[in-house]
Amino acid sequence: MGTAESTKRKQMSAIPSTAQKEPNSHTSMADQKDNIDDFKVQTAKHPNLGSAPLRPHSEQSKDRMSKRLSTDSNGTSDGGVGSSTPVEVTALEESFRRFAIHGDTRATGKDLHGKNWSKLCKDCGVIDGKNITLTDVDIVFSKVKKKSCRTITYDEFRAALAELARKKYKEKTGEEAEAEVFKLIEGKTPVIAGVTRAVASPTVSRLTDPTKFTGSHKERFDDTGRGKGKAGRVDVVDTSGYVSGYKHRGTYEKKLNKLA
Repeated sequence: MGTAESTKRKQMSAIPSTAQKEPNSHTSMADQKDNIDDFKVQTAKHPNLGSAPLRPHSEQSKDRMSKRLSTDSNGTSDGGVGSSTPVEVTALEESFRRFAIHGDTRATGKDLHGKNWSKLCKDCGVIDGKNITLTDVDIVFSKVKKKSCRTITYDEFRAALAELARKKYKEKTGEEAEAEVFKLIEGKTPVIAGVTRAVASPTVSRLTDPTKFTGSHKERFDDTGRGKGKAGRVDVVDTSGYVSGYKHRGTYEKKLNKLA
């Protein structure tokens, strides 16, 4: 009897009781309920999350750039970063910030590194190859920036432009020269690589001027430069009976009209 009871006790201890299973089942049901509740909360916050159309990558990049330019401050105004007061941005400052973030997604627009500084001077026409060269731009950049920095702030940017302005417009006063350089930069944006700009040149002007055409091309336009259409492209047969080069065409009819 002792052996049979001990064997029965071992079998009963090996089988898990329903009391032990119930806590696990209750725990799993509670987790599922919490997950469902979280899903409902997220759906209530964003009801159109699944139906919202995806926007193109180019539009998303423009939105991010405009958001960075609108929220980040360069530290020169009273508003500052995170301030609730509106910050007025001038056209010159706007151009500075656009060139500052060009090609760098992590840039804040507060400072400008040497590569974009050279690009700004080149795209805006500050470099003319005579009074201002690329070497002059690099020298001024190294002069105005701090020794331990590789970038310049907006105030240092204005100081660099003032120095280039005095060298570019030697015949004008300091304020007038600065105003001329500021006009070159105000409202400008970086030129994207691969996008060409229309440049007026003497060669292009001559090729598009009908008064300078010769040969068969000259016959396609009248004296005002307007095209003649089909008459300028196709040889029209003259059936009037007059030979080419005859200068008194129509005079016989005039004489008859006078006699009558």
